[in-house]
This record gives sequence, C-alpha cells and structure tokens, in this order.
Amino acid sequence: MEKIRFIDLFSGIGGIRLAFEQAANSMNLETRCVLSSEIKADAKLVYENNFKEIPQGDIKNIAELPEHDVLLAGFPCQSFSYAGKKEGFGDTRGTLFFEIIRLIDSYKPTAFIFENVRGLYAHDNGNTLETIRYEMRKRGYSFETLLLNSVNFGLPQNRVRLYLVGFLNKKPKLSLVSDLGPQDSHSYNHQQLSLFNTFTQPPIVADILEDNPDSKYNCSSDFVNALKKVINNNFNHLHGCRLIDYRGGNSIHSWELGLRGECSREEIELMNIFILKRRNKEFGNHQDGKLLTQEQIASFFKHSKLENILESLVQKKYLQVVNNKYKPVAGNFSFEVYKFLDPNKIAVTLVASDANRLGIYHNGRVRKITPREAARLQGFPDSFILHPNDDKAYYQLGNSVSINVVEAVAKEVLINLLEKKTLIKQKLDFAYT
Repeated sequence: MEKIRFIDLFSGIGGIRLAFEQAANSMNLETRCVLSSEIKADAKLVYENNFKEIPQGDIKNIAELPEHDVLLAGFPCQSFSYAGKKEGFGDTRGTLFFEIIRLIDSYKPTAFIFENVRGLYAHDNGNTLETIRYEMRKRGYSFETLLLNSVNFGLPQNRVRLYLVGFLNKKPKLSLVSDLGPQDSHSYNHQQLSLFNTFTQPPIVADILEDNPDSKYNCSSDFVNALKKVINNNFNHLHGCRLIDYRGGNSIHSWELGLRGECSREEIELMNIFILKRRNKEFGNHQDGKLLTQEQIASFFKHSKLENILESLVQKKYLQVVNNKYKPVAGNFSFEVYKFLDPNKIAVTLVASDANRLGIYHNGRVRKITPREAARLQGFPDSFILHPNDDKAYYQLGNSVSINVVEAVAKEVLINLLEKKTLIKQKLDFAYT
C-alpha cells in the first residue's frame, strides 16, 4: 500500500510525529516522514534518539518542501500565549507562521494539522486566528478549529490546546468537536466525561505515578519540616494544595512556612486576611489587589498592637510599604514546589517554566513528580527516550503536545485523506475505461 508521506515542522522532541504515526499504525497505514525541522539542539538530540534521524535546522533555511500528503506543525506559541507578551504577529516568533505559508506555496499538501496554545483562539480579539484562516483559505484549504482538553482523551491533565485542521479543496467530515472540559482540576468530577470520550475509566493522577522513583526527587528535609508545621503532620492535606503568596483558598504561604523568618500566630492571621481583603471592591477596583493603609487594615483586623505587627512583617519582608500603604512583597516566593497534585484528581496544565516544580505526596514521600511521570501526563509511552538532563526533559515535556489528543485528531485527518485518495483514484480509473 502507498505510504502516507508527512512533514514535521517545528518538531520539538517529536510529539506530533509520534502521535501521527501511532494513529496511522492503528489504522494499518504505513507512513514516511520526508522532512523534519527543529532549531533547538537539545530537542534535536531527543528526536534523533527516538526517530533515528536528525531534523533540519532553522525553517528559514528550507527553500521548498518535497512532495507530501500531510503537513504537521506545532509552530511557536510564545507570542500567542496568555502568559506571553501577547504581541502576536508583531512578535518575530509570531511571524514564523508566515514561513509555513512560504513553504506551502512551494508545495501544497492535501491536509494540514497545526497545534497551538488556547490563547491563539482569542488573541487580538480573534484577528490573529482570522489572519491564519484567511491565508490558508486563500490557498484553497478548508479551515477547522478545535479546542480540546487532554483529560477527555484518557490523560489526567487539564490541558486545553487549539488544533487547526484543513484540506485542500475539500471540507472534511469531523466527528470531534470543541470541548474545554472541566473549568479547573480542583472541580473535576470523575463522572464528567466528554460526549466523544470513549474511556470507561476516568483518568486520575494516581494512574501515572511511579512506585519508587529515585530519592533525588524528594523535597528537602527543611522544606518538609516547614510543611509539617502548617499541616499538623497530616501530609494528605497537601493534596491539591498550592504554594503561593498572593492567593487564599487551599494554599500555603511563605509566612506560614517561616521562609523569610518565623511569624507569630497574629502575623500569620493578619497576612492571610490581608491577601483576601485587599481584593474587596470597597478598597478599589484594582484587579490584582490594592495597597492598603494601616487604617484600612484596622477595619478588618482589630488588634491593639497592629502597628507593631505590621512593622515586624515589613522587617521580615513579607510586606513592603509604598507611599504609606502596605502590600505583600511582589512576586511569588521561590518554593521548591508550587503545586501539589491530588492523586485522585487531575493535574494542572504542564508548562515548560514550572514542570519541574509540581509535587506529589505518594507512598509516604513528599517529592516532585519525575520526568517520566510528566511524560505520562502527556501520553508519551515509557519506551520514549527522554533527555538525560532532568531540567531539560521537564522543559521539553511542558512545551510538547498531549499524544492522545493529537492521535485522535490525526485519525480524523487520515480517514478524510483516505476518502479523498479513494475518490481521486475512482475518477482516474473511470477516465481510463
């Protein structure tokens, strides 16, 4: 049978390729990657270890594309991300999409699959996505958008990503529909399944945990001892807990841990109330919280030695004074772990910047999740060779795709591709009879 030829642009460590090949294999189809491209040396190393080929470098140095059926591209997302600078096509990284357009003009494949962050969907009030849609339709492609959550595809991760799918001179029939999944990992209901979810057992974090990982992933004894004081030695209280200095709720703060200096019960109580009350509209409309005077603080924290308590917190650098008003010290304290996953829930979104600071309390150990566990959250098989440097592996996995989701999208594309190939063959056979 004729092989499905594909191209893998901005390939990273090869997540999209792996998912595409798995989809084809499940349909008894053979594939052939005719070109791959990735600029980062660390990612190229992992790609070579797993696919036995070295991707070409900078996409700008590729003059034209060889013949192929499907174009895969996880083009850079930083310029479209909510967490980024939101500069879109005004950012040099954003203009890399036009390198894809340049190459498509050299050879038009039958279909394409693009993956990007959710932020692209709404960036610049939808104008960025509309620009991409316009450029692809101008070249004769249909254009479908899918917002899909990894948790609806058998992975215990609350990760929404945007998938763009199109066919040359054909409107595909897709059974997948956009589904954002649960609002957050805390409220995830194990009975809350997507309409197109075929998994009988909802995924949870416990499913991806290693039984006895290396002790190097343990949190430090100083950090664990500090946690003990806050949770009264009940480590189950860490499940789903954030370590953050500017939110309340199920959170642990630096002043409770005494990381900048031990705090009294009154100081802890004041700080916990302060970070909640400073968001009240009665003190102003600033979304990120207001700076408050001592008089305003006294309205919700009545204590005869309020001034002394505030001064102590300033000295320990939990508070700072700006124009005679108080505010928590800017930024988040550098905790060893910023979020403890709940084994019976789903994980927050794995991101490159913090994948190495997700924690878990499991089998009596307070530790970080391992790179292999991070890979499992993304659907990578245990046979996939990760980067030997843990920090680089975490970063790459946070930047990668969820294999199960891309595989589902790829199956839809391959089904439509086979239908089109069959139709063309039938027309050719008819013409020569």
